[in-house]
Amino acid sequence: MQREEIHRRFETIEGRSSAVRWSGSRGDHDLNPGMTHGDELTPAAVLVPLVDRPGGLTVMLTQRTAHLNDHAGQISFPGGRVEPEDPSHRDAALREAQEEVGLPPENVDVIGVLDPYIVRSGYRVTPIVGFVNPPFDVKPDPFEVAEVFEVPLSFILDSDNHETDSRTHEGIERTFYVLPYENRYIWGATAGMLVNLYDVLVGE
Repeated sequence: MQREEIHRRFETIEGRSSAVRWSGSRGDHDLNPGMTHGDELTPAAVLVPLVDRPGGLTVMLTQRTAHLNDHAGQISFPGGRVEPEDPSHRDAALREAQEEVGLPPENVDVIGVLDPYIVRSGYRVTPIVGFVNPPFDVKPDPFEVAEVFEVPLSFILDSDNHETDSRTHEGIERTFYVLPYENRYIWGATAGMLVNLYDVLVGE
């Protein structure tokens, strides 16, 4: 899928009325009917970076370090809490991307947002989608980021690569999306947001 077509897909969605624009908040409850979360959700934002490479668009992801308290070792988008000094979710996502992987905000053309994603741990995450224009130097924050890597967008947009898996946590079985890529296990909220991206770009 080309950059211009992606722009058109987001422009079409942005032009719809708020009543039909989104399916509503997505989250861990999508595949787990009856799953609940607390009333107080912490606002967060992530950047969904579509990197414009000569061989085609890719999606930039990070492998979190193993010692973190939240989601240690998991694959995620650059992002985090919306801080009081952040003017918007967009600014929070761009700030976090610069802090975590060294991505300059001026290299990002924001084109839209995905559905808010509610994580059972108590976050309401707004995914901000943007084209990333090389060149830029990747400078991972060694405290938070173990590795930065990219997945071809074509892989994400092939529904044959969308799987589900389940685990038992505290005696309750939880089901979640998985996109296995090479030797990586992309799952949980990140996989759910990638499926949302697929829905926007490929879905009717």
